[in-house]
Amino acid sequence: MEKKLSRLLIHTLSILPALWIGWQIWLWYSFLPHELSANPIEYITDFTGNWTIRFLLLTLSITPLVKLTKWRLLKYRRAIGLYAFLYGLLHFLNYMMLDYFFNWSLIIEDVLKRPAITFGMAGFAMLVILAITSFKFTKIKLGKNWTKLHQLIYILAISVTVHNYMMVKADVLIPLIHATILSILLLYRLYLNWSKRRERAKRQLA
Repeated sequence: MEKKLSRLLIHTLSILPALWIGWQIWLWYSFLPHELSANPIEYITDFTGNWTIRFLLLTLSITPLVKLTKWRLLKYRRAIGLYAFLYGLLHFLNYMMLDYFFNWSLIIEDVLKRPAITFGMAGFAMLVILAITSFKFTKIKLGKNWTKLHQLIYILAISVTVHNYMMVKADVLIPLIHATILSILLLYRLYLNWSKRRERAKRQLA
């Protein structure tokens, strides 16, 4: 029962931002008062992009939290990662539909000419790969290669954080917060890898 309640809580909290932005979009299209600012498309883009990064950072935070607290959180990592994909997909669709109306020539030109968009598209491509290979049957089929493939999450997180920073025109506080959290998580990961190598070296010398 406790496990089911925990899962329900995680899913409820994770879907709330999507439900809220969906409600605001409905108000906007209904010509009713909304919270999407004077530039709704830009607001939606920023909102979905920020939540994509937040869920990626949450996904990367699970292993350090388990190591430091012994909480049983690993079973929720895939779900949180898939929510990162959900918000990334909403971010991508907003760009494709509301910004460019599926004008592929303009989209390709934008990707090739603007480094910020290049980083963003590369990040979304990696996010798709990780999402479609996150299920148990792909993990079994890929074997040891699955773990290597999912190391992409670090490159993905760096790509989308760079994209986030480059897309901001004025106030860079939120992108800098994201970058700081990611830097701490990456440094902790490097520390864990260094500790493992050190322990292996000690065992070999013993």
